[in-house]
Amino acid sequence: MKIICIIPARGRSKGIPNKNLIELDGLPLVCHSIKQALASEWISDVYVSSDSDEILETSINCGALGIKRPIEISGDKASPEEALKHALNDIGDVDYVVYLQPTSPLREVIDIDQSISTTLLGEYDSVFSAVELGDMFVWHQKENGLTSINYDHDNRKRRQDIKEEYFIENGSIYVFKPSVLLKYNNRIGGNIGKYVMGKNKLLEIDDMEDYLLCKYYLETGIWKD
Repeated sequence: MKIICIIPARGRSKGIPNKNLIELDGLPLVCHSIKQALASEWISDVYVSSDSDEILETSINCGALGIKRPIEISGDKASPEEALKHALNDIGDVDYVVYLQPTSPLREVIDIDQSISTTLLGEYDSVFSAVELGDMFVWHQKENGLTSINYDHDNRKRRQDIKEEYFIENGSIYVFKPSVLLKYNNRIGGNIGKYVMGKNKLLEIDDMEDYLLCKYYLETGIWKD
């Protein structure tokens, strides 16, 4: 069985310029995901897809294989799915793809391996990492006002009495068969499973506030399970 990892990392980020190369705990951001994937028991090869020669050079120095992404699928409106399909066209036949977002470095190797194990043991077509919502109440802002999502505010229960389970897709890890990507143009599809991570692994780096918080977590080690 061949399981590979693809890490899309485009060069023209706006929230934090050159975000995927920003130093975090002594490493460029993209290298955290590369090193985690390389340490996996399941993953045979790690690929970084990027339009940036600098990101590709850095990724190769960290142990990954580089795939140069065409400019037409590297803009703000381009989806990760386009990058994944382009990469798989270069890579060839594989059984499963592990997709790691470089902006979610708060993961451990065991999270990657258990996501893969969950996929194989559950015979899922795709699996995403998630965080349990727990006892938080969620509301949706609509044009005509607010609507409660995961509870009935007219018949409010105690938090401990709410039986339904809700999960937040944390964007850290995706495992899928290539056929899912081709059929649904999506990393998630078919028979879908989840791998639950702790709330300490929910953070995704989108802006400088996220970066500084993540930097603190990594430097102190308080985020680990």
